[in-house]
Amino acid sequence: MAVKRDYYEILGVDRNATEEEIKKAFRKLAFQYHPDRNHDKDATEKFKEINEAYEVLSSPEKRAKYDRYGHSGLDGSLGQDFGDIGFGGLGDIFDAFFGGMGTATDTRYQPVQGSDIVQHVTVTLEEAATGCERDIKITRLENCTQCKGTGIKPGTKPERCPDCNGSGQIRRVQQSLFGRFINIVTCPRCHGQGEIIKEPCPQCSGSGRQRVSRTITITIPPGVNNDTRLSIKGEGDAGIRGGLPGNLHINVTVLPHPLFTREGDDIYYDLKINFAQAALGDEVEIPTLNGKTRLKIPAGAQHGMTFRLKDKGIPNLRGYGKGDEIIRLIVVTPQKLTKDQKRLFEELLKTFQSSSETEG
Repeated sequence: MAVKRDYYEILGVDRNATEEEIKKAFRKLAFQYHPDRNHDKDATEKFKEINEAYEVLSSPEKRAKYDRYGHSGLDGSLGQDFGDIGFGGLGDIFDAFFGGMGTATDTRYQPVQGSDIVQHVTVTLEEAATGCERDIKITRLENCTQCKGTGIKPGTKPERCPDCNGSGQIRRVQQSLFGRFINIVTCPRCHGQGEIIKEPCPQCSGSGRQRVSRTITITIPPGVNNDTRLSIKGEGDAGIRGGLPGNLHINVTVLPHPLFTREGDDIYYDLKINFAQAALGDEVEIPTLNGKTRLKIPAGAQHGMTFRLKDKGIPNLRGYGKGDEIIRLIVVTPQKLTKDQKRLFEELLKTFQSSSETEG
């Protein structure tokens, strides 16, 4: 049997997505894979899969079941009877044969950590070398300011669930030829909470959380690169039922530089010189990330020759020193010459030819 994909994954939304976000994602995918528009052989199956996911996630009741039990909560396989024998877990099997009372532990209603948030930040090469600060705007789920995350209308209290008497579990005892079998399931009325909220908080509709936009100042350390991800603990979505908040992850992109290229912690600069500078040598001004400096080119310099400026590169992100700036000589052949330049080159060529004949 093929394993069904996660409905949230199919629609490309996170588990805290709003109804509007789910609807928007569905419309986009349905338009993309509709068989009338997409004639790919897999389009029809994908379209059916998208419709199935939307049918569940667009229904508050079905979505709640799916969030608690997964696909088994929708296809009737959860807690199903095998003939006259019901099993609520391994403990119930022992209870059935040895006469004990079955127990079940449901961790789905324990505190749940909030989801992480991912943001993208771009910096210049100079900022990557020195470090900087950025103000970024994020939207996250925070505990409702009115009910403080309880989901209960202020001034009211939840009531004990009459179906499970506050235990959060329903015990079903069945008799068979093999003896007594106990099936323990989560109370469908209170969803395992043991309490029923008669008056939900009007501000968050009983969810205990609300979407809030925040501006956060983050510090980007020296040495970041395109593969750097910074994590800020506790700045993600608020947890559920007192769970810890998620984290904020920052993916860094370093913009291309007009003068330098980067390889690891080193930076490269291509210095263009003419034939005269290469032959006679020269002293020129070159840029660095910290300003300008002077470089002495020796006489007889060749195309592709490199020079290394120690510690003029990027600091190592983990604090292991700094990279270097590497200068690569590019000897440029002129494409256009004045009459005087052409005459001088012709005379120079004759001298090289004379030297060659003499040596020969």
